[in-house]
Amino acid sequence: MSPLLQVEDLKVHFTGHGVTVKAVDGLSFSVERGRTLGLVGESGCGKSTTGYAILQLVRPTAGRVLYGGSDLCRLPSRQLRRMRRKLQIIFQDSHASLNPRMPIGDLVGEALDIHGLARGGARAPRIRELLDMVGLAGHLIERYPHELSGGQAQRVAICRALAVEPELIICDEAVSALDVSIQAQIVNLLQDLQERLGLTYIFISHDLSIVRHVSDEVAVMYLGTIVEMAGKEQIYAAPAHPYTKALMSAVPVPDPDIEIGRQRVLLAGDLPSPADPPSGCRFRTRCPIAVQACATLDPPAYTLANGHWAKCIRLEEPRP
Repeated sequence: MSPLLQVEDLKVHFTGHGVTVKAVDGLSFSVERGRTLGLVGESGCGKSTTGYAILQLVRPTAGRVLYGGSDLCRLPSRQLRRMRRKLQIIFQDSHASLNPRMPIGDLVGEALDIHGLARGGARAPRIRELLDMVGLAGHLIERYPHELSGGQAQRVAICRALAVEPELIICDEAVSALDVSIQAQIVNLLQDLQERLGLTYIFISHDLSIVRHVSDEVAVMYLGTIVEMAGKEQIYAAPAHPYTKALMSAVPVPDPDIEIGRQRVLLAGDLPSPADPPSGCRFRTRCPIAVQACATLDPPAYTLANGHWAKCIRLEEPRP
């Protein structure tokens, strides 16, 4: 079975005032139908820009985004608009993504109107069906976004994405602005919807605990590139890249006996600017195991096992 989405050597560079910012610089990955890919990394590593580029909200500088046999990067605007029915996004700030002047019913119904779905007498029942699907009461149809809690507003955002019957949804920090108890409710809702509707997710987050809970595969980004990718059990049990090891060491463990004996991997320095990334391995300026060759060699992807790969030249060294 071919992947639902394939991203090949995706690049997004922003140029202005004589400076080129390489926000995304050569990403390649695929997502199988009905699966969830977790995309993790520090703020500023290019996670959200990757999501926007897949949807063509930001036009890529180079590369291909293959969906259903079509390269979204080369589709004319009319065809791309029709294709967007199948690809939706849920933003981090739900209140900012909802028009404050429109009641909830119209916010959800707008998507139906744009794509010519559920016309006439079928419109209102379909809106109520969608609200019920995300756990919202029908009386909220007349409410405005400012009258909703953060969790309710995020459910409306999910509802609006579902209105056009998508196949792929990009969740861009979809729960990070919510209280912990509400985060769990939204994550459970997303998983229930995936099971019921056969949805495929790209789950963008810096919260490794949530990513572990929701994802099937995990891709770790650093400074515009993916440095490691594997199934979630592999990458959490045996991270290979030193950056991934540092991230995993920061994830709290609920068992106090294990937690007290864990060794944190502390990174030196700050995240370099994507306008002037380091030569060779981009992580070398903060890497605790960097050697002289890291300054000149751009590490290839070393295959470890069962689809697990990482970009670090130290991985080719013989193991005892």
